[in-house]
Amino acid sequence: MKKTGKLIACFIVWVFISIGVFAKDYPVSGFGAKNDGRTLNTAIVQGAIDFITANGGGRLVFDSGVYIMGSVYLKSNVTLHLKKGAELRSSGNGLDFVKDPYIGWMSMIFALKQDNIGITGDGMIDGMGFTTALCMLEYARKGFLVDAMSYDRAKEDNRPVNIYFRECNNVTITGIKLKDPANWNQVYDQCKNVYVDSITVDCKSYWNNDGIDIVDCDGVVIKNSYFDAADDIICFKSHDATKICQNVVVENCSGRSSANGIKFGTLSRGGFRNFKITNVTIFDTYRSAITLQSVDGGIVENILIDGVKSYNTGNVIFLRIGDRYKPLNDGKASILKDVIIKNVYAEVPLSKPDSGYSYEGPVEDLPRNISPSAIVGLPDWRIENVTLSNIEIVYPGGGNPYYAKRGTSKEELESIPEMPFAYPEFSQFKELPAWGFYVRHADNITFDNVILRAKEADYRPAIVVDDAKDLKLQKMTITEPAAKNKKQTILNNVTQKKK
Repeated sequence: MKKTGKLIACFIVWVFISIGVFAKDYPVSGFGAKNDGRTLNTAIVQGAIDFITANGGGRLVFDSGVYIMGSVYLKSNVTLHLKKGAELRSSGNGLDFVKDPYIGWMSMIFALKQDNIGITGDGMIDGMGFTTALCMLEYARKGFLVDAMSYDRAKEDNRPVNIYFRECNNVTITGIKLKDPANWNQVYDQCKNVYVDSITVDCKSYWNNDGIDIVDCDGVVIKNSYFDAADDIICFKSHDATKICQNVVVENCSGRSSANGIKFGTLSRGGFRNFKITNVTIFDTYRSAITLQSVDGGIVENILIDGVKSYNTGNVIFLRIGDRYKPLNDGKASILKDVIIKNVYAEVPLSKPDSGYSYEGPVEDLPRNISPSAIVGLPDWRIENVTLSNIEIVYPGGGNPYYAKRGTSKEELESIPEMPFAYPEFSQFKELPAWGFYVRHADNITFDNVILRAKEADYRPAIVVDDAKDLKLQKMTITEPAAKNKKQTILNNVTQKKK
């Protein structure tokens, strides 16, 4: 993890250098842009960007006001600087947005194979997601747009994101507010040196509203930022089997979601390597606070997560190996190994944690009682070398065998389906046989100073481990009302190294 510490210092130096080199300001009003909230400024803003990049670079400055826009392409050595009160707002008309032929997606602000670019300031980008998405759906219904209309909505590639940068070097995103895209919010795809600092994200106006998506990037810092998202908060993806998302630092961030908090996957074809995630707070989140998944033939390795507070979150930790796309992976194994998760405090509610928010997560996979945290591999593709230390999780308890039941006999444990091809979520197995932690097909798993508390009695034991090698349970504390002499740890087919 020494490399990630150096990464932050390099980014800070690069940011100050870039500010000094590309500091010449060009007011967008000088090119004829109108901030009246009515005039479509797309062509003017694009012309200004083209002029600045052709003349050595600088900042295109937006004063206070509302600038209506469709798609524009940011170019090398240009920064969009949004002053306080400045807003780049979607026109709401899908015809004003480009579907880039190389990327295959739509966006308000594109950048493709550019260097030294950024968006800074105290202003806002508002994708008018609900209005724009319904416009695209109407075009699809009328036949103006070819679209499968899954779930009676336009597919993701026919709904614009706010920002999509692909194969860019030296990207700076600081200070701004990003609001309500029609799809994902901001995507950094195969970029190198991405610096995101002190941004605010409010994106819960439509389906698939992720907070931020980092796809196959090398060198990323995300810090001091807040996210309120309908879909995953901070999502790392790997779309290309020949690429890998690596050398990433996340620190001092907080947020809530009607999906997951910190998520690796689900698309994980190349994989993820060398991550350091520290001081993160997740609240009112429907799915998992932390989920690491290798389900598409990729690798997840060398991951440090240190300092997580999770309040009113449906699940805390979910680690999963799967095999969704075997024909695309040429039989390549999915790998998940060398993970440290430490200094975590979490509270899991009995009620739905995102109730009342826009675009709530579905009531799904019932019947089941409250699910435990889980580390679940496959018989031939095992999760390896995971350390959980200084973890405290407070569960509601109350698991009722008359509602849903999963026993702990050898036969019952081995009857739990493997589900290698399923979309990976903590609830995919329905009822699991533990209320605290469930571990299966995993080797060299260490629990060190882990505290599990149940507020009410539960019919299940706290911990169930099925098919594991070299398991270490050190300084475990388990509290459950009226448990008396109840056996709280069930081990099936667990072997240790010979000393």
